[in-house]
Amino acid sequence: MATLGFNTTRIQTPSLPRIPKSSSFTKPIKTHHHLFSSGTLLKRYRFVSRSLPESSLSITKEQEVSNEVEEDDPTSELSYLDPESDADNIKEWELDFCSRPILDSRGKKIWELVVCDASLSLQVTKYFPNNVINSVTLKDAIVTITEDLGVPLPERIRFFRSQMQTIITKACKELAIKAVPSKRCLSLFLWLQERYDTVYTRHPGFQKGSLPLLSLDNPFPMNLPENLFGEKWAFVQLPYSAVREEISDFEDKFVFGATLDLDLLGIEVDENTLIPGLSVATSRAKPLAAWMNGLEVCSIEADSSKGCLILAVGISTRYVYATYKKTPVTTDESEAWESAKKASGGLHFLAIQDDLDSDDCVGFWLLIDLPPPPV
Repeated sequence: MATLGFNTTRIQTPSLPRIPKSSSFTKPIKTHHHLFSSGTLLKRYRFVSRSLPESSLSITKEQEVSNEVEEDDPTSELSYLDPESDADNIKEWELDFCSRPILDSRGKKIWELVVCDASLSLQVTKYFPNNVINSVTLKDAIVTITEDLGVPLPERIRFFRSQMQTIITKACKELAIKAVPSKRCLSLFLWLQERYDTVYTRHPGFQKGSLPLLSLDNPFPMNLPENLFGEKWAFVQLPYSAVREEISDFEDKFVFGATLDLDLLGIEVDENTLIPGLSVATSRAKPLAAWMNGLEVCSIEADSSKGCLILAVGISTRYVYATYKKTPVTTDESEAWESAKKASGGLHFLAIQDDLDSDDCVGFWLLIDLPPPPV
């Protein structure tokens, strides 16, 4: 097992008391929260700034080779691989294939393929007219990326739009790529936000006020499957400095879980800012962590209006992870936890342990709440 480091020698500021060992997984929390005062900012990503064309005619290879298009031209496409990156190690892509709030010369919405990896070493954009949107077009575009940039086909492709699942899954299957529906496409999320602000809105075909054609789902939460139940849970917290230490050698410490590239995200948080988390304890911690590991855990929400915790996984799956009796005290506590999450830029974590009083952790997921992209 790995060490999470909930010991007091590492926490320089008051921590949230854990739930008593006698409490059950669905009983009320009994903690006292210390609200955070530190703010957070998101720096601009390391994006290469090029984007889609004004018409539905594709950019020619001669234009690409001569590089005559200005770097900040909002009507150009992008095909970029960091020359210092190891292309063979780019094994996971993040992909979006959707319409944009831009009309082509026919008065139809342009569709765009946006591909990157988590580190943004790979960045590709390509547009399509709306009458060629199918799995064959997507499969051919994926192959073209590998041929043009000299990168191998990825092992996995994450995508976050449930409406495109059939097309993306079929294209990936024909290329022996695992399609992973997941909102853990954080680099892609922020890139799309950046492109909306600096590219799409500057395009001559931009349609202000146009709503996304394929909006993100936020369904009613379902009952938690039995194999995902813990026995006890508690709100806990770690200073940001300790969180950074945990993820610095994540692969050596944890068999189960997921981390984030905080440097890439550019989150500015004071080292002493307390990052809120949820600790779940069970005698079957390892099997539980293994099950959670295959779910693409996205975020945890404390819903004070309903007296429950919501676990979001995959694209649009939401579970009632735990419940508690609503009282003024528990309502204040859950609202304080959400306020703490907001104060830390949306950062929070999930830890799975054998015992809430243990310093050992079987699984650790670093999570972040990000608003959906505006396209």
